[in-house]
Amino acid sequence: MSAPQIWVDADACPVPVKEILFRAAERAQVQVTLVANQALRTPPSRFVRSLQVAGGFDVADNEIVARVAIGDLVVTQDIPLAAQVLDKGAQAVNPRGVPYTADTIAQQLTMRNFMDELRGAGIDTGGPAAFHPRDRQAFANQLDIWLNRRSRSG
Repeated sequence: MSAPQIWVDADACPVPVKEILFRAAERAQVQVTLVANQALRTPPSRFVRSLQVAGGFDVADNEIVARVAIGDLVVTQDIPLAAQVLDKGAQAVNPRGVPYTADTIAQQLTMRNFMDELRGAGIDTGGPAAFHPRDRQAFANQLDIWLNRRSRSG
């Protein structure tokens, strides 16, 4: 079994989160793979790579699900992707540092679907709040928890 690694649903991932991941990859010597349907710039590192997939609905998500393994971490804002990742025994966290768990994913999916219905009915639900330093810190904290758990089990 290979060492746990980090997969990033990178098309909508905030730059500060990517920067945290790039630093963590070097510090912890963990493989970080950014998956997107566009070319991404990554720093020169043997621990960071990008994987460009074809454009299209859920192509990047499907690639992550196909490659993710038990113990891996997936960084995504996509709740259905997080649900699939949890089903495969991996962990998932959103870029604001909120972990997706087996206990919360059903409720998160229900809320997401409800908001989609409202938007489909023409109701303005507003967009996500701006990404704040506290979000960056919350993400860094969740990443540290995963990295510490990984180093203890490895």
